[in-house]
Parts: sequence; structure tokens; C-alpha cells
Amino acid sequence: MTQSHHTPADHSTASPAVEADNGLSRQDLEDVVERVLSRARAREADAGERADRRSEDSGAAGSGLLTGRARELADSGQEHSQHDGEQQDLDERRALRRVGGLSTELEDVTELEYRQLRLERVVLAGLWTEGTLEEAENSLRELAALAETAGSEVLDGIVQRRLKPDPATFLGSGKAKELRDIVAATGADTVIVDSELAPSQRRGLEDVVKVKVIDRTGLILDIFAQHAKSKEGKAQVELAQLEYLLPRLRGWGESLSRQAGGRAAAGEGIGSRGPGETKIELDRRRIRTRMAKLRREIAAMKPARETKRLNRRRNSVPSVAIAGYTNAGKSSLLNRLTDAGVLVENALFATLDPTVRRAQTPDGIGYTLSDTVGFVRSLPTQLVEAFRSTLEEVADADLILHVVDASHPDPEGQIRAVRQVFTDIDAQNIPEIIVLNKVDAADPFVVERIRQRERNVVVVSARTGEGLDALRERISESIPRPETVLDLLVPYQRGDVVSRLHDWDAEILRTEHLPEGTHLLVKVREDLAAELAEFAPEHAPGFGAESA
Repeated sequence: MTQSHHTPADHSTASPAVEADNGLSRQDLEDVVERVLSRARAREADAGERADRRSEDSGAAGSGLLTGRARELADSGQEHSQHDGEQQDLDERRALRRVGGLSTELEDVTELEYRQLRLERVVLAGLWTEGTLEEAENSLRELAALAETAGSEVLDGIVQRRLKPDPATFLGSGKAKELRDIVAATGADTVIVDSELAPSQRRGLEDVVKVKVIDRTGLILDIFAQHAKSKEGKAQVELAQLEYLLPRLRGWGESLSRQAGGRAAAGEGIGSRGPGETKIELDRRRIRTRMAKLRREIAAMKPARETKRLNRRRNSVPSVAIAGYTNAGKSSLLNRLTDAGVLVENALFATLDPTVRRAQTPDGIGYTLSDTVGFVRSLPTQLVEAFRSTLEEVADADLILHVVDASHPDPEGQIRAVRQVFTDIDAQNIPEIIVLNKVDAADPFVVERIRQRERNVVVVSARTGEGLDALRERISESIPRPETVLDLLVPYQRGDVVSRLHDWDAEILRTEHLPEGTHLLVKVREDLAAELAEFAPEHAPGFGAESA
């Protein structure tokens, strides 16, 4: 994007007084203006050449893994369907996006009024310690998708084959210097490492590459901080960020980080002796105090969610949780099944706050559908702990719809990562349906391979609607259903009982209108059967006994 430059006003009308005060003639002023404009044009041309070189270098430097857009964010045609609603939240989020190609460096004072916010330019780095090279490259591509979601421009990425991370710089001194050269060649200002770094490793790598270094955990926490909307979600994200920050605090120089006292104070002596407290300890104490307050706030929000959950249990309403890898299409599937209209975006961790909607099976049995936060490989433990109250929707469900992106290069890896999180939250024993989504863009061989490996699989496309009827039938077969059969004769003046039987926790098998009232053969839950005992006659009419 070419920047516009302010052209100074014509100086041909400058007064002699101005010329005398400046000590410059009109010709001198014109020469100065021409030199300024020439430098500006030269900088524009040089910036264009640097951008071209960066695009060429990004394919040549490092491993050349990240040509084009991250695979996890590849365009798949139409992003939304009519079932997704107006998507006003998405319009609000995109209105705040930063713009690529705008400079923030102040090279000359004449550029002061043209400075604008731009995307960070990042280089990715990862280790290949186990598995295949393809798995390591897929992990780095996923990191590229996370970086783009966070609002950065990915320039290049490297993968190093190493048995274990270097304790000093994570990559080792030689690869760290190579990374420094790539950063200098591409003009990057940030390095993102595809793992969680120890504080000492982060400092050591920053000392070598001379730019900011963040790890995978810090990147995911940044995305969560951007996308959290509800009060509970914001509190959970802040708690996770503080837990991550606490062991990584760094001092800001001797004047703020060291105690003063006696001769060690370099002459400050009198008046500075005493117990004291370092600045970093003050910061740690403030963080611990804030974390304690956040935990109290989150605990205070929990009863409201528990009350809603207990009401559903009391009414024996089956609960179905939609879970799966991030950007697998969980929110799109929820919109298709319930017309919920929740936010849908081609980005990782687009929705964080859980959404619960009412749904019905084709034969009228009601249940709830819960959309949960997406999972990812190596999901930070801070997030699992902070979002435990949200993830309880999965642990307390009667059935899990495990949504898998069938078009992803490694869907089996996604399934393993999600099931690891299920184990962490004690949800591994809940009945599970593997929902292979995005089948319209998937390789049929991959779909058939997963169907052979997994027992309970349904193939769908939330974008086109393919396979949704089969999914509804499978949900109807899998959720807890009423099992107690009753033969009832309900007087006509008790229409409220008949209306209650048409609700979502009862199944009417047959209906007959007799002079004495409405004759019904129904299936109900055990707790409701006791309430209806007074309408079960000792000698029921014939059709009920024959059907039973």
C-alpha cells in the first residue's frame, strides 16, 4: 500500500522577511523541498524493493515451509450460510483489524504525520524431536495459522531436527545464529517458537536474535484475550495470563530491581538501610493478589451455571456437547442444527464462550446442544485450569459430538489431541460420535480411512448441509430416551396432563379419544411415571395392552 506524502505549499509567494529570517533565498527553499520529496520517493521505491526481496527470501531462507496462507486457514469457498444469521459480532471484530504494509518506523521527522498501526512481521521456529517430518511441518503450519489469527504477518519458518531442546537457547547456538540471519534478511520484528519456553531460554534466544521472542503458549493466550467477550471468559483468560506471567517476570534495571542498604548501595548508605522489598517482589505480590481476586470472581459465577445445569438434570433433559479441534466447524454445525446464529469465522479459537441451545430429535425428543471452546495440540495447562468451569459442559454431557476437520492434512492427530483433553477433564468415558465435517473439501480416501478406524462415525458438511439428517438420527439413537411404558386414560378436563406428555421428555406411541377421556400409550422417564400413576387404570382398554 503506497503511502501518501504531504506536499508543502508553494513557496513562490514567500515574503522577503521570511527569507531574511531564515537566511535562505527562494531558490534555496525550493532546493530543500525538492531534496525532501526526492528522499521520500526514494524511500517508497526502496520499501517496495525490500518487500519484493522479503517475499523472495521467505521462499529461499529457512526451510521454505510457509509459502502462501496457513493451511488451517485456507479458503474453502463461501464462509457463511443462511443458518449462521447476520454475524454482527464478526463485523464488529473485523472492524478492529490491523492493516498490513503500513510502516511504524520513524526514519525521518517528515514522516511523523503518516505513522499508522501495522501487522507484526514474524518468523516461526520449531523443533522436530519425535514423529515424522510431516507432523513437524503440520505443527509449524498450525503455528502460522495461530500467528495470523493473532494479527501478524508470517514471513518464514524453520524446523530443526534435535533430540531435545537446548537448555540455553532452545534451538542451540548455531541454529539461533541462523535464525538471527533470517530475521535480519526478512525484516521481521518477532520470533514465535512452536513450544513453551522456559524463562531462561526465552532470554537467551532474545539475546541472540535481537528481537522479541514469544512462545506458543503466549501466542494462544493473546488470541484468547482478543476473542473473550463475556465477563466470565475475560476473567478466565486474565487468570491464565497471570499464571503464565508470574514465573516470567523480569527486572527493569538495578534501580528498580535491587534492594539498597549499607555499602552495597554504592554510597547511598544512610537513610537507605532496612529490610526493603525489591520491585520484582512487589510485582509478584500484586499478581498473586489479583489472581486470588479473579479466582473468587470465577467461583462466584459458577453457581449460576450450576443452577442451569441442575435444572436440566432435574427435568431429565439429555445434554449433547459439541467438542473438537479449533476451526473444525463446531459453531457452523450448531447453527445448522439449531439456527443459533453464533459467530462463525475462518480463524482459530474464534468463539470462546459456551453456547447452549435447545434442539429436538426427528421424533420430538428434546435435548440441549452445547458449543464449547476449541482444543489444540499442547493446549496450555493454564487455559485448561482457568476454563475448567466451561469445560464442565463436556464432562457432564450425555453425548459428545466430536467434530473433526476431514479436510485437514492430519485429522487423526487432531482426534488424538482432543481425546487427550477429554482425559484431562475426566470426559473420556462419555459416549462419543465422530462427526467428520467439511467432507465437501476432503479427500474421500482420508474419510474412508477414518471410518474404518473409528466405530461411531457420521460424515457431514455444515456448509452444504450434507449428512445432517443422518447425524440427527444418530443423535436420536444415542441420547438417553424415556423407557417406562404407561397406558393412561386422561379425563378431558385434565388437558394440562396431555400437554405435559407432548413436552420434550415424553414419547407418545398411540393416541385414542374415548368417551371417558384421552387414551394414551406413552414412554416417559421414571421420575414422571410416579406423577402419572393416578391416570393408569387397572383394566386398560385393549390397544395399550396389545402394543405393550
